[in-house]
Amino acid sequence: MAKSSGKRFMKLAGMTASIAGKAAKNSLKHLSSDEEKRLQARSEMMQDVGVQIAETLGEMKGAVMKVGQIASQYKDVFPPEVAAALEKLQKDAPPMPYSQIKTQVERELKAPIEELFTAFEETPFAAASIGQVHKATLPSGQKVVVKVQYPDVDENCDSDLKQVRMALKIAGVLNMSRELQDKLFNEIRQSLQDELDYIKEANNLRVFGSFHANDEGLIIPKVIGSHTSKRVLTLTEEMGETLTVAATWDNEVKQKIAERLFHFTAGQLFGLYRMHCDPHPGNFAFRTDGSVVAYDFGGIRSYSDSEVQLFRRFAQHALKSDVTALEQDLIALDIRREDDKQVPGEFYEKWLEIGLKPLSVSPYHEGDFDFASSQVHHEAIAQMRTSLKYFGQFQPSATTMMLDRTVSGQYWNLVNLGVEIDLSPLVDQYITIPKH
Repeated sequence: MAKSSGKRFMKLAGMTASIAGKAAKNSLKHLSSDEEKRLQARSEMMQDVGVQIAETLGEMKGAVMKVGQIASQYKDVFPPEVAAALEKLQKDAPPMPYSQIKTQVERELKAPIEELFTAFEETPFAAASIGQVHKATLPSGQKVVVKVQYPDVDENCDSDLKQVRMALKIAGVLNMSRELQDKLFNEIRQSLQDELDYIKEANNLRVFGSFHANDEGLIIPKVIGSHTSKRVLTLTEEMGETLTVAATWDNEVKQKIAERLFHFTAGQLFGLYRMHCDPHPGNFAFRTDGSVVAYDFGGIRSYSDSEVQLFRRFAQHALKSDVTALEQDLIALDIRREDDKQVPGEFYEKWLEIGLKPLSVSPYHEGDFDFASSQVHHEAIAQMRTSLKYFGQFQPSATTMMLDRTVSGQYWNLVNLGVEIDLSPLVDQYITIPKH
């Protein structure tokens, strides 16, 4: 164990030293260059750094790869070049040999695998950064899936995180205060530790299963407690098709799927004050009747009543285009820095015009919105370029980090589903102030 930790440390330390050399060389080389050349050189260096981080993390199983995956979803925290390279880590990881998986299952569940299961497929049907999933059959004949955590992942979590943070800091990627860095990395650490505890995930599955019990067409696998421990999670087998397959179905079915994805996220935020924060398409499966199966309840974020009310208020002010109130909400959310520098109302109005279109909110868009041909993400990038001078007045917020990740993830799910739908009735259902 000490040997493998030492090897990991050396690999990460080597990456950090190499990045430090690149950053120093880049700033020396362009000391006398004009602003445009300096920005171009920095962008090229960031691209290089991003690829190096992604390659190093991709070779290493476990928490460090998960950090890269999480980081890739916080595009407002990292330069676009680094985020783009880290996104490659979202792809399935190569699986771990069955012999190690068998040892881990037997160690955790304290019995030979042949006694625990009458059948256990040696080849996983999904492999990710911190574990992999195998199909199996219980002695009762029930079909199940078994999620097995890789050995020693949890042991390396904190040191991995420190090394990644140091590498990003040296590269000049973390352009924010120490206090904000601490907040963001604490959020990532907490998210990682939650995902590494399968007992916690089993409890989450029970809570969310009960919350969605009466939501027709939303399916959450049930926990098999007798075959579950901190590093092994056994669930009822609930299968469905991938998002790519669902994208080929009729729009009527796709509309049902889109509605269920919306209910899944908004219902949890406003009704449970806890939310599934990993809307990666691999965490959902779809059926031809429009049903949605949800997996992976490790990454859950809880919110206080005051936070949820603030989110709702922010949404209401956005829908009314009340930019004065909106700016106060952004200060309360820790997104808008409190300073004397003015941000014109048109800045907010332009962002509202872009951001509210997919929700079919009048006057920005009426009727069905065609997600397949959505230009919203391109418009947002173009708008970012024209409003760079105001970006110093804004910062990433630990309060909204997971929420941003979830909302943008679900937007991409609907784009990839290629659905045409009017979401405004659902917006009304969750955002309009309830009448007493």
